[in-house]
Amino acid sequence: MATDELVEHLENGILWITLNRPEKLNALTTTMISGLRTSLERASVNEEVRVVVLLGAGRGFCAGGDVQSMAEEDVEPAPLEARAQQLRLGVESARLLYEMPKPTIAMTRGAVAGAGLSLALACDLTIASDTLKMTSAFINVALSGDFGSTYFLVHRLGHRAREFALLSPVIKADEAKELGLVNRVVPDDELQAETSKLATRLAEGPGITQGHIKANLNFVEQGATLAQLLDHESIRHIRCGETDDHHEAASAFVEKRTPVFRNR
Repeated sequence: MATDELVEHLENGILWITLNRPEKLNALTTTMISGLRTSLERASVNEEVRVVVLLGAGRGFCAGGDVQSMAEEDVEPAPLEARAQQLRLGVESARLLYEMPKPTIAMTRGAVAGAGLSLALACDLTIASDTLKMTSAFINVALSGDFGSTYFLVHRLGHRAREFALLSPVIKADEAKELGLVNRVVPDDELQAETSKLATRLAEGPGITQGHIKANLNFVEQGATLAQLLDHESIRHIRCGETDDHHEAASAFVEKRTPVFRNR
């Protein structure tokens, strides 16, 4: 759902979704949260979309929630259950980035904090500008975390997740890469080009297979035993073998040419 605060652009199989409040470091509003969920729901089933790239306008990726709005909020609170359901619907975007059967990329620069950090970590790959400043930030506004932050931090950082969440250090790009919170760091003026290059490579790949690879990896992260994984892998491996893309890849290998995948 494109709005002034959320901009979509689909080109060559790549859906670019831009958080568009640069004057506020793309701090999330209710409209942005709802729009992002809708955009990702649509992208997950749109055959024209092969890859999703999430980015922020201006000098920051996303500074998290709009703290100013939180401070000014004086409306009569709804019942806890209703507020929890509303929040749960909003944070569904993190699950969609993580689980949709298509590669997702976070293109990050500047501020990556709070819910912005969660969204970046929910993506399959994160490319960072050398201007990156990353932090959990939830503790700074006395909140415990949402958008799956706890899940993603534990899986990325292990025992160090506690330090990162409780003390909220601000780390720069190289340290974020060393910790495994981002995959690549590039000079800021090369960020767009490098992200486009990576997204294009993925968009030209075998889409059905990419979806099955994501499902296998997620299954392990969600606690599958080896025996369970072997069963899971076997079914998905056979399914990939039945695709036109597999036959094209095998033929291209024998014929020593570049395969052309059609996501079939």
